[in-house]
Amino acid sequence: MGDFASVVWDIFTSEATYTIGALFAALLLFGAAGELVAERAGTINISVEGMLLAGAFGGAVGFDLTDSVAVGVLFGIGGGMAVASVQAEMSHRLAADQFVVGLTLNILVLGLVGFLDHELAPVAHKAAAWRVPLFADLPLVGEALFGQPWPFYLVYLCVPVTWWLLFRTRWGLEVRSSGEDPRSADLSGIDVNKRRRQSIYLTGLMSGLGGAFLLFAQVGVFDDGMVGGRGFIAIAAVIFGGWTLKGTIAGSVLFASALSFRLSLQAQGYEGINSELLQALPFLLTIAGMAIFAKRVRPPAALARPFIRGLK
Repeated sequence: MGDFASVVWDIFTSEATYTIGALFAALLLFGAAGELVAERAGTINISVEGMLLAGAFGGAVGFDLTDSVAVGVLFGIGGGMAVASVQAEMSHRLAADQFVVGLTLNILVLGLVGFLDHELAPVAHKAAAWRVPLFADLPLVGEALFGQPWPFYLVYLCVPVTWWLLFRTRWGLEVRSSGEDPRSADLSGIDVNKRRRQSIYLTGLMSGLGGAFLLFAQVGVFDDGMVGGRGFIAIAAVIFGGWTLKGTIAGSVLFASALSFRLSLQAQGYEGINSELLQALPFLLTIAGMAIFAKRVRPPAALARPFIRGLK
């Protein structure tokens, strides 16, 4: 027990732990911030996983073609939005089941990307790190928050913009109305399904950006298994956070901490805990968090309920 306590102390006093945790938290936030908007509009977008993977692959292709990380990021956004367009059109124009469409897209993207990766073999690498003077020298968290590859800093822009769009614009009010009472929103002249489609496009943009971030800020080499279920953890962070932005941020940080702790514990060489259990730790924490909080918070009233004009 003493050895474990010593290892835990070393982990929580290591800058590497906070650096890894910040990278994981940023990835989850890219997906979760977009998913928050979609769920407040009344739609559960299960295809976040596929959007992240498509974004990473799009980023790799863009970089391979132009040797530019910035262009790669734009291609990544395009990849995420391509998946979002299918999700949006199928779910809120053709009224197909949201869950079935999302799960199908995840499987389709995984297979398609695996095939294209084998055929094209795009090459990528990590983006250059940008250190913010003074702030990067802060103890423990300085490098984690202000010494990362430059795509990391986009999360500092995306989260406030998401808050502004959702809570400070007429569009955001219409999105939230579509998720709470779509029939009243429709009577007020709001195109409910159009707002829901737009919210999914925003999720695609954010998740595609997140996939490009994963490639250029964390991994540096594309692999079709690189997302590893983190899209589902991002969805869980929204539910854990009670469909609020503050709660979503807290959930993303908590789940990212579990991912970081697992990697740091393995890096320390501690063998007192089963390795398979360590790998499952982030997902166990996700399930536990959802079990505890899912019944204690109120979701949008029309969440996952399709809207068809004239039908009750």
